[in-house]
This record gives sequence, C-alpha cells and structure tokens, in this order.
Amino acid sequence: MPTTIPPLGLLLDVDGPIASPVSRSIAIPSIIDDLVTLCGLGVPIAFVTGRSESFIREHVVGPLIDAGLGPVLAGGGRMFGVCEKGGVWFPITEQGVGTVEIDHALALPQDYTEAIRQLVHSSFAETMEFDGTKYAMISVEQRTDVEHEAFVRAQPSFAAAAFDLLVDHGLGARFNDRVVADSDGHVPFRIDPTIISIDVESVLLDKDRGAERALGYFLGHGPVPTLWRTVGDSRSDYLMADFLHDAGYEVAHVDVRPSDGVLQKPYPVVVPDDLIHDHAGAWFLRQWVAKLTESG
Repeated sequence: MPTTIPPLGLLLDVDGPIASPVSRSIAIPSIIDDLVTLCGLGVPIAFVTGRSESFIREHVVGPLIDAGLGPVLAGGGRMFGVCEKGGVWFPITEQGVGTVEIDHALALPQDYTEAIRQLVHSSFAETMEFDGTKYAMISVEQRTDVEHEAFVRAQPSFAAAAFDLLVDHGLGARFNDRVVADSDGHVPFRIDPTIISIDVESVLLDKDRGAERALGYFLGHGPVPTLWRTVGDSRSDYLMADFLHDAGYEVAHVDVRPSDGVLQKPYPVVVPDDLIHDHAGAWFLRQWVAKLTESG
C-alpha cells in the first residue's frame, strides 16, 4: 500500500477521452502507454463510465495488462473501475479485473429488460443493438456498421418507445419534460440519450456516484492526492469534478467534446485547442506524463 501522497489523481470517462467513439476501442497507442506510466508514477486512476465490466475488461484492462500494467500494480500502483455509472465496480489488479460488485437494488426489472430487447429486435435492429453485458442499467447502442446520422434519426423514436414501456410496466420514469410517477408516487428511472446510445437507468446512477465509489476505494488503499483531474465528453461527466470539488479537493475538468456545451463551474474547465475525443485525451495524458517526469 502506498505511503506517500500521490502528485495527482485521475477520474476518466472511457468513451470519448480514452476509447474512440467510432471504433469503440483504444485507437491511439500512446493512451495505453501513458496510463501505465502515470500509474507507475503513483497516480491513482479510475475509469468512471457507463460501459459494462465486460467492455472495460476486454477493451481497456486487457490492453493495459498487455502493455505492462501488471508489475506496476504489483509494485503499489492503484487503478479502479466503475461501470454503469456507479452500478458496478471493481479493483484492477495485476491479473486484470478483480472482484466485481453490483448494486442489484438499482437494476431494471427483468421483464422490462426483456421487453426492451424485443423492441430493438422488432423495430430498431437496422440502426441499434441491445447491450447484453449490463447488470444494473440497460443500454441500446448504435451499430458500428451504420452511419451516425441514421442512428440519430432513430434515437428519439426509440427513447420515446422505451419511456412508454416503462410506464406500461408501472415504473415511474422521466424523459426530457415527460414525467410519470409509479403507484407510490416515485420516479426511480430515466431515459438518457448519449452520443452513441440510449440508456435506461436508475436516477441514482450517475458520474458523481461513480466518483464517490472510486474515491472511497482509493481512500481505503493509501493516501489520496489533493490535486485531481476529471476527463469526459459529456455534460454528465462534470459531475465527477462536482463531487471532488464539494469534497474539498482541488480539481479541474477536461472537456474533450466542448460542442456539447461547456459548463460554468466553480473550478477550472480545460478545453484542449483544436482536439476532441481520444485525440484530446491522448494530449492530456501526454502533458501530465511530461510534467510529472520533469518534476521527478
């Protein structure tokens, strides 16, 4: 367990800053190398994502282990995974993904999940596919073999149909300005369209919950830094920085897709010049490798 205070902590969204939203994989090799290097420099790193444990295992942790992460973690490096916006979490160990924990209490009912699967198959299969690897939330994602514009055209219709199914199943839900409570007057679920998916999820799942899980893990495994950076490509990713700021840490958020709208916050917001998505993420990581290497 580390005994010295790390110079920096990182909470990283995956789709966008780390993995290409086009290929759905880490397409820039320096990202892998720099994550391993930063972990070796004592930086605690958590991936806070809506992706599934299966996706992170295959597309993030696997390549990191192949690049030499194992000995770094064996030597005291710390890395953590929070998936499904806080519904699933696990340590990343020298062997790969460690023990996976799931918040089953926040999951959608199985009959609703199956209804969504059938809806995709019957009416939206030309542009979307059901992600069968999720435990706590439901995600329907753009197929990689279709144009993004086709998915965007179909997205509102699917989101509306998913909302109607929630209501039909007696589940309180919200989607944009539509709100319907359940029989107890509660609204426990929401529809959340993203750049490449439509998520159906508990209103208690979001990036601040993921940040809380990650920080709790790091606090239980040695000193934590006072300086943090969060990186993401959507407005919800700012919630990671919100949580750290409210907890008293020095934080700045790096927005790698400013076209979604740069938010005004009480902490610095960094927008890389002329770079977006994983190219901006690669630039950010390389800057910190250089800074920490030079200072060391």
